[in-house]
Amino acid sequence: MAIAAAAALVLSACGGGDEKSESKPAVSGDTKAAGAFPVTVDHKYGSTTISAEPKKIVTLGLSDQDAVLALGIKPVGAVDWFKEAPYGKWPWAKDLWGSTPPQVVGERDEYNMEKIAALKPDLIIAQYSGMKKEQYDTLSKIAKVVAQPKGAEDYQADWKVMTQQIGKALGKNAETEKLISGIDAKFKAVSDKHPEWKGKTVSVGEPYEPGKFSAFSPNDPKLKFFAGMGFGTTDAYRAALGKENIADLSSERLDVMEADRVVWLGTPDTEKAMKADPLYVKTKASQEKRDLFLPYDSPDIGAALSFNTVLSIPYAIDQVVPRLEAIK
Repeated sequence: MAIAAAAALVLSACGGGDEKSESKPAVSGDTKAAGAFPVTVDHKYGSTTISAEPKKIVTLGLSDQDAVLALGIKPVGAVDWFKEAPYGKWPWAKDLWGSTPPQVVGERDEYNMEKIAALKPDLIIAQYSGMKKEQYDTLSKIAKVVAQPKGAEDYQADWKVMTQQIGKALGKNAETEKLISGIDAKFKAVSDKHPEWKGKTVSVGEPYEPGKFSAFSPNDPKLKFFAGMGFGTTDAYRAALGKENIADLSSERLDVMEADRVVWLGTPDTEKAMKADPLYVKTKASQEKRDLFLPYDSPDIGAALSFNTVLSIPYAIDQVVPRLEAIK
C-alpha cells in the first residue's frame, strides 16, 4: 500500500491531523455534543485532543462500531472480523445500520490506508484492536486517532472502558453513562436471580481441529461477559493463559478447562466432535454435564459474546442465561 501517498492525499484535502493546523469547531446541530469540545482522550500511544464534534468516523477496532452506533452515529468505515461485513447480519446492530452500510477498510489489523484516507474521516477509533505504533503514526496523519485504552493488552479492552473512551471522543458522556447503567442493571438482575453463580468458575474455549483447542484469556470479552454474572476463573486457567489473549492447547491439556461451567464455542457440529474425543469424555465437566456448547451463529451467540458491547450484551444475556439455568 502506498501509505505515504494515502496520508498525503488527505493532508492536502482536509488539513490532516496536525493540531496546529486545525480549523475552529464547526457548528453542529447537536448543540449539547458540540458544547462538550474540546476533549482529550488518553490511550495506549499518548493522548488525542478532539477540538470539534466528529462527523465522519472510521472504526478500526473489531467491535468499536457498536458503541458508536448506540450513540446515534453510523461510522463511514469499519473493519471485517467474522468474514461478514461489519454491518452484516448481527441482530443487535442490523436495524441501526439500516440501508447505509460502512465501507470495509480492512480485516482485523490489516488496514487499507488508501480506503481510510479516501473517506476523509475526522476521527478514527481503534479500541478493541491490535493497532501498532507505526499504524497509529500513519493514521494520525489522516485524522485524529483514539487508540486502545491505556493499560489494556491488545484485544482485551473492557467493554465499559471502550464505551467511555468512545463516548468521550464523541462528546456524549451523559448518553454513554446511561447506556452503561442500563447494561449494569441487566447484569445485576441476572446476579440477583442467581446468587448461586457468584464465586463459581467458568472457562471458555473453541476447538479448531481434532485434538486441539483455544482457551480465551480471563480478560477476553467472552470471559468478561460471564464475570458480569458472578463467574470467575480458576488459578490453573489464569496460569495457562498468562497475558496472552488466546492459548492454543492440545486435548492432553483439557485439565486447564476444568471449571464449574465449561463453555465451548463453534459450529453446530462442535458438540458432536467434542463428545467423540475420548479424552474429552473423561473430563469431569463432560461426565457431570456441566459443559455448554454455543454456536457463533444461528443463533449468533458466540458472536455476541465475542463483541460484548452495549448492543450485543442484552442479546447475549437473553440467549445464554436460559442455557446456564438448564445446567444443574
